[in-house]
Amino acid sequence: MLKKLLIHTRKSMKLIILIAIALLLILGVISSFYKVSYSVNINGELVGYTDDKSKLQALINDYIERGEEENTAFVQVDNLPEYNMCLLKKDVSSNDNEIINSIKDDGTTYYRYYAILENQEEKIYVSNFTEAEDIVNQLKQKSSSNIETITISEKYETNLANMTTVEEAVSQLFVAPKDVLVASTNTKDSNSKNTNTKKSTGTANVSSNTSLGKVNLGVSLVRPVSGVISARFAENSSIRRSSHTGLDIAASTGTPVVAAASGKVTFSGWKGSYGNMMVITHSNGVQTYYAHCSKLYFDAGATVSQGQVIGTVGSTGNSTGPHLHLEIRVNGVAYNPQNYLY
Repeated sequence: MLKKLLIHTRKSMKLIILIAIALLLILGVISSFYKVSYSVNINGELVGYTDDKSKLQALINDYIERGEEENTAFVQVDNLPEYNMCLLKKDVSSNDNEIINSIKDDGTTYYRYYAILENQEEKIYVSNFTEAEDIVNQLKQKSSSNIETITISEKYETNLANMTTVEEAVSQLFVAPKDVLVASTNTKDSNSKNTNTKKSTGTANVSSNTSLGKVNLGVSLVRPVSGVISARFAENSSIRRSSHTGLDIAASTGTPVVAAASGKVTFSGWKGSYGNMMVITHSNGVQTYYAHCSKLYFDAGATVSQGQVIGTVGSTGNSTGPHLHLEIRVNGVAYNPQNYLY
């Protein structure tokens, strides 16, 4: 009995070894003619193959974030690639460049630049905020008689305007001061975007505490306003003292702002650089902040429903143009709104 078992075991081992050798030979033959690759599909259509999907996706992400042209804010791409592992003949080359070009053909580039306005009419365009600020400061130093009507607006457009140098802009905008014959009867604050301030009610935590992580809010949110994202979470800028604690959505002045979720208004009114701001407290320590508004429709203590209009877009406080500054805070810590919206 034992002898038969040993003979059977020996035969089985030989069979296993023969199968293993056969598999190795088959794999060897396959590896001689094929390689592991990834098929790339965009919107359900095969556009090519890549040998390194991580490298390709990193190039695509970099293009979306930076674009290729000067003053690019970001590139909006609606259809991102999908990858599937496959065996590809070795004589078939990957076509990463063609795939990226397909992404570029489908992308919409948004440019960021700045307009100098006189009496709310766009006159001059410059590449960055530093140049815009320099133009205003030089006009102030020259005592230009129109300085009270000069403002700066941040622009996000799919077409890039013609840029002007600082020197040319100052020359075009400068108006020599006239002799003062009659005392001015215009008592309106020159910074007209801040004149519609609202008396503050309630309290708000505006600390710079932020987290790049993501937590479960336990609250369903809707977009408070539609528009173009003009500044992202945690960005640094010359117009801020710390990294950005929220998300900026550019929209026209007066655009309705709705509550992202139901809750209780715990702050409403003027809050320094935030301008006119409302804070809505939801459950689980979650709060949403709506800043730079031109109008606020509720005081602290009011209860609002999800989707209810609570104010309108404006440019109050430390703002270079009409937009909504949205923050999502959990127990006082600001989290990236794009983890939950937009």
